[in-house]
Amino acid sequence: MSERVSVAIPKVAMSVEEAVFVEWLVPDGATVQEGDNIYSVATDKTDVDVEAAASGVLRHGTAEPEETYPVGTEIGYIET
Repeated sequence: MSERVSVAIPKVAMSVEEAVFVEWLVPDGATVQEGDNIYSVATDKTDVDVEAAASGVLRHGTAEPEETYPVGTEIGYIET
């Protein structure tokens, strides 16, 4: 049975409560390995490529590029 691992907007600094989703770095349905960079976010201080927390198949959610989301917002998941 497969498991879903959430892909969410990360807390990139202590004072950051939201971030801009920049883009997916891999297509929907792609197989990713734990540690692969899978998407980018930006704050007023930095841009960050975010790594996969698990290996499996990446499924994009409804996040739109250049939109701002609160930390913790699920933007997709990985089927393990």
